[in-house]
Amino acid sequence: MPNDQKLKKDLKAQMERVALELAEGRGAHADPVACIEDLDTKTACRKPAGFEHSICELVSHLNYWMEYDMKRMRGTPDPYPVHAAESWPSSENVREAHWKKIVDRFRGLLHELESVCRSNAETWTKQAPATHLSHERNASTVGAMIFQLIAHNSYHIGQIVDLRRALGAWPPAKGGDTW
Repeated sequence: MPNDQKLKKDLKAQMERVALELAEGRGAHADPVACIEDLDTKTACRKPAGFEHSICELVSHLNYWMEYDMKRMRGTPDPYPVHAAESWPSSENVREAHWKKIVDRFRGLLHELESVCRSNAETWTKQAPATHLSHERNASTVGAMIFQLIAHNSYHIGQIVDLRRALGAWPPAKGGDTW
């Protein structure tokens, strides 16, 4: 194998490894599933003073954008939302069965993201269809979208950690940093 092909293969392997570590919550990142799976509906839907969204709303928001971006990566995008509010479902009137479905969907979408991370270099470099002007201005390869999704998830998982602390529900059952 020529050196440049080996370099590309090594670089892809490194990017895949880092993406998986970040998506799965290894290293400095909290395990995203562990941060939500042990919460009851009442706790997940509470909004302490000073917090705009509940944990349930944050997870629903993450599900919205992961699902949206997975469709773009597959080449079958939905139209871009007209208003940001479309990606923020309310947690009002959410019952136990619905919360469980939200958590299961989150887990499933993370598994789907992990599968995309494990895909070949051709998939990583494939251009995703643009559905918004920002997609035309910014990197929209599948690989770029993987890292954007991970960054978006990490941002909101950090909010979930803060919410859990404010609700007296930290650390999760599977553990988490408390220092």
